[in-house]
Amino acid sequence: MDKEWIVEGSVWKVGDNVNTESITPSKWLHAGHARLMEHIGELLIPEFPQKIQKNDIWVGGSNLGCSSSRNAPLFLRDKGIGVIVCNSASRIFYRNAVNSGLPIFAIGADVDKLNMGDRLRVNIRTAVIENLTSGLVIETKPFPDFIMAIIAAGGIGPYILSRKSEYELLK
Repeated sequence: MDKEWIVEGSVWKVGDNVNTESITPSKWLHAGHARLMEHIGELLIPEFPQKIQKNDIWVGGSNLGCSSSRNAPLFLRDKGIGVIVCNSASRIFYRNAVNSGLPIFAIGADVDKLNMGDRLRVNIRTAVIENLTSGLVIETKPFPDFIMAIIAAGGIGPYILSRKSEYELLK
C-alpha cells in the first residue's frame, strides 16, 4: 500500500444528528457536481465551501449522517476532506465513508475535546489523532486489514477492480 497515511488539516466541526441533507442539500445535489461543490456543507458552516483546504477534517457529534443513504462522504472527499472524526455515525454513513475511501473514526465523547479550527494530525494506519493546537493525543481503534485495503485503494470500486483477476478465477 503506497497511500500517505498521515493527514493533517483544520477542523470543521458540526453538531449531533447532522443529516446528509444538511451536508449535501438536494437543491444543489440535483444541480450537478460542480454546483454542489460550491454549496456543500454551507447550511451547517456557511464559509465551508469557500475556505476548506485539502485534507481538512470534518468533525461531527453523535449520529453523524443520520436519516439518509445519500453518499455525503463521497462529496466531502471530493471537496477535499481528508478524514472524518465523530462521536458516532449512522451505519450507512460510516460504510459510505469507507466505500468512498474516506477514513472515518468514531471516537465517542473525546470528540468534545476538538474545536472548530484546531489543527489535527491523523495517522490513518495507527488511528492516532493528535490535536496540534491543544497537544491532546487521542488513540482509537485502528481499522481492520480489509477496511485498510479498501481505503488504500481509494474506495470500494477501485478495490474491486484491483482484485478483478481474483474474481474472474471464481467463474
